[in-house]
Amino acid sequence: MRSSRCSFRVVLMVASLMLSALAATCQPAPRETKTAAADPGGTAEAEATDVHAAARRRMVEHQLRGRDITDRDVLVAMEKVPRHEFVPESMRALAYADSPLPIGHDQTISQPYIVALMTQLARPKPNARALDVGTGSGYQAAVLAELVDHVYGIEILCPLAEQASARLARLGYENVEVRCGDGYQGWPEHAPFDLIILAAAPDHVPQPLVDQLAPGGRLILPVGDFAQDLVVVERQADGTVKRWSVIPVRFVPMTGETQRRSEERR
Repeated sequence: MRSSRCSFRVVLMVASLMLSALAATCQPAPRETKTAAADPGGTAEAEATDVHAAARRRMVEHQLRGRDITDRDVLVAMEKVPRHEFVPESMRALAYADSPLPIGHDQTISQPYIVALMTQLARPKPNARALDVGTGSGYQAAVLAELVDHVYGIEILCPLAEQASARLARLGYENVEVRCGDGYQGWPEHAPFDLIILAAAPDHVPQPLVDQLAPGGRLILPVGDFAQDLVVVERQADGTVKRWSVIPVRFVPMTGETQRRSEERR
């Protein structure tokens, strides 16, 4: 009797062990933990890019869309162009601030809102030809390059013109050509232009720029000495010209021929 009881217990123990073994083999294998390879340079660069991209989104949302910039294409271009690439290294932390910034040679890069407003007023089209007078560091030219077929830029300060040309090429803007020269006379060889943007203030509207507007084209510029207005000049299909003011602004004065003409009148 004892023997049969012992045999029965042995059978139970064996069965229990077999079930335990079977359960163990059915457990899912532990997941492997992968450790990312160290890439300090790439990570830092990606983080910097993310920071600038986030800053551009905030700039567009609060400074542009939050005001009166409604042109979708202009908003997209402003969010795409890396403004921090167009300011000195020491100014990059302020690149997307709601203000103009110095770029050297007593010149400035315009406030983002003003760049967007002037671009919107110019009504850029994909097949348009644009003239950017007072190219500076090249930021306005880059924004226009996202929106038109070709941009011609003129900068009176040769060091800035050379830097802008090299910077735009490095950033892949193949549809922009920049030269050093006095923008008062425009760029007759490439006229007429569908839009002209002037980023320095003469005390009068330069007639050569008006003459180089295509029918339906617009010239956007600040006009005045201490008190300045942002002005739109539009050439009508019949050749007549309309002009109106938009808002008060403050730009650096236009130098070169316009300055000489102003001095002659005094």
